[in-house]
Amino acid sequence: MTTTATNLDRIRAILAESLGLPDGGRSLGPETRLFGAMPELDSLAVLDLLAGLEAEFGIVMEDDEFGSQIFDSVGSLVDFVDHKLVGVTA
Repeated sequence: MTTTATNLDRIRAILAESLGLPDGGRSLGPETRLFGAMPELDSLAVLDLLAGLEAEFGIVMEDDEFGSQIFDSVGSLVDFVDHKLVGVTA
């Protein structure tokens, strides 16, 4: 299993918890649209999701990194986390 696949599973679990998804996030794939497509992903849910990502992965999202493109899809969120982890471990 690749790091990205592992991170995908972890991010799906965080999304499921933050958004209250009944299937535990199993229906979420990399292409699943998030921001603007999921009514559960409102501003409070974004903050909860961000806190969950920071706690789970030990990353910090800086103000200048924050943008809707990160939350465009599950895949864009995974890509962002993967990129941040490279910076954390480098």
